[in-house]
Amino acid sequence: MTEGLPRGEAEAKGRKPFVDRLVRSERAIVLAPNVRSTGGADKAALARDPGQRLQEAVGLALAIDLDIVHEEVINLSTTRPATLFGTGKVDEIAGLVKTLEAGIVIVDRALTPVQQRNLEKAWNTKVLDRTGLILEIFGRRARTKEGALQVELAHLNYQRGRLVRSWTHLERQRGGAGFMGGPGETQIEADRRLIQERILRLERDLEQVRRTRQLHRVKRQKAPWPVVALVGYTNAGKSTLFNRLTGAEVLAEDMLFATLDPTLRRIRLPSGLVVILSDTVGFISDLPTHLIAAFRATLEEVIEADLVLHVRDISNPDSANQASDVEQILFDLGVDTQKRSNIIEVLNKIDALPDDGQWRLNDTGAAFPVSALTGAGIDTLLAEIDPRLAGETMERDITLGADEMPLLDWLHRNATVLAQNHKDDGSVRLTVVMTALASANFETQRTRRSPR
Repeated sequence: MTEGLPRGEAEAKGRKPFVDRLVRSERAIVLAPNVRSTGGADKAALARDPGQRLQEAVGLALAIDLDIVHEEVINLSTTRPATLFGTGKVDEIAGLVKTLEAGIVIVDRALTPVQQRNLEKAWNTKVLDRTGLILEIFGRRARTKEGALQVELAHLNYQRGRLVRSWTHLERQRGGAGFMGGPGETQIEADRRLIQERILRLERDLEQVRRTRQLHRVKRQKAPWPVVALVGYTNAGKSTLFNRLTGAEVLAEDMLFATLDPTLRRIRLPSGLVVILSDTVGFISDLPTHLIAAFRATLEEVIEADLVLHVRDISNPDSANQASDVEQILFDLGVDTQKRSNIIEVLNKIDALPDDGQWRLNDTGAAFPVSALTGAGIDTLLAEIDPRLAGETMERDITLGADEMPLLDWLHRNATVLAQNHKDDGSVRLTVVMTALASANFETQRTRRSPR
């Protein structure tokens, strides 16, 4: 068994780590507990439709190619500390596992290590909670070295508290020092120590990633190019919108967490202003705190962004609750969600609304309905982004000396040239329309070229 071993130690022994262990197309049962409680954290869960939560859990399972043989919402008046479910329901699920030959049961809720251990014993199969399932997906989606480091760190922090499983080999003691031998170090303590050492190495590596990202950010600020970050619930259509705005070909599928690693591209707005568009990882309700902490370096792009586009799937009946979840995560990251001037709400997938569902768009307020798939509403959205980043436009008369001709191309790319007259002395007189930001950038470019 390698459940308690860090990735490095597991691979060294020729065995796969936890996040790679599930078999594709394995038969799975998905359970969505609906706790009818009015206290504590369950109050927020009550606001969400149980059926929608079940479908989201099924979507998460399908994202790693599991074969769903049974799905069910289980209403609970209270939770059992040992097994979460009551004895009768535990026995019922045990029968389903045996009849359907399920290799895994997914419980759409955070389970304690004790609950997970007891359910695995009772059902004689692997049990995965919501946190473990999301970690599994992230482990398969990470494509860059940074993404892999972040996922592994989150997994180890999660796994560190789960070394209380039912494996008796973890309780064997290794030889101690002294005449009588002493109690020595238990296998579980050794595994914990190895995990802690690996966590410290990963944190050092990710700190280096954070410093490198900060250096890149400083270089971009010197350009200077404003940054626009796309955020939203997973599967809201961020990557499709990113592709529509940039002409890129980022993976965009109808799948939860289809993309994980951040992507940045330059785009030119109608005013000529160049901005950097950043596509970030999708959010989800009950996002594991381990993942938020591990992906903080990546999500710093959101914190530092000049403008945030909050992309919502308006065709989803649970869109309002999803938006609330995203705003809470943004708040936890330090983004002031009350400061609406730097957040634009984008209501995506209007093409998926049924004819009788257009009422959703009647009262959108400051939100912008679009279809990233068809392109509807994109021009209106860009027209809103432009002045927020560039400011009001102005008309200027500019004369470029003969030694400033390289700036002529810059003006044509970043402003609208109304008139251009070449003088006998080699200078050029122009009348241009440009934004306040472009005007400031022009003066910066001009100062850099001036002899000192």
